Amino acid sequence: MALVDTTPLTNAQQARRQRVLDAAMDLAAEGGYDAVQMRDVAARAEVAMGTVYRYFTSKDHILAAAMVYWTELLYHQLDEHPPRGVTPADRVLDVLDRALRALNGVPKLGAALFTSINSADPAGIEAQQSVTKALDAIVLRAIGDNPPADEENRSRMIGHIWYSAMVGWVNGWSPIERVYKELEIAVDLLLPQT
Repeated sequence: MALVDTTPLTNAQQARRQRVLDAAMDLAAEGGYDAVQMRDVAARAEVAMGTVYRYFTSKDHILAAAMVYWTELLYHQLDEHPPRGVTPADRVLDVLDRALRALNGVPKLGAALFTSINSADPAGIEAQQSVTKALDAIVLRAIGDNPPADEENRSRMIGHIWYSAMVGWVNGWSPIERVYKELEIAVDLLLPQT
């Protein structure tokens, strides 16, 4: 039996679900992961607690869904602001730099979103997979034309480096500059400047 109703949503339901996501992201931006409580999310979104639970099983589920939403937004922003750079490595680093600057601009939110996708919550695991797919799509799109034959493997490895470097940032033992440097090394190794 599903814990969350999976029937297609009407426009009004989609709007309510988005309000819940927005409320959770606002609370996380203000106070971090611990500041996101289901009751507070419902109050901020101006919905009943039952409405929150209709769409999300837990705090981790909401925040993981917010991470998926955030990653998909980054992908769609590439339409408006295509990756800059001459080589695939330049373009991938440009896009990853944008993502890091965005997360670093709201560090409590970034840490909360990242914490949620590390949850053992089944909905969090599903979100992990969605974030991985979206990040792969972002990197592959940035690589552009004439990719290396094994571009999907290279993209996946860049995603793994991003993930592991972000663990250090979230836990406070690696500044965002180090995360960028580790990504730069990985991209230079995996996407030579040719």
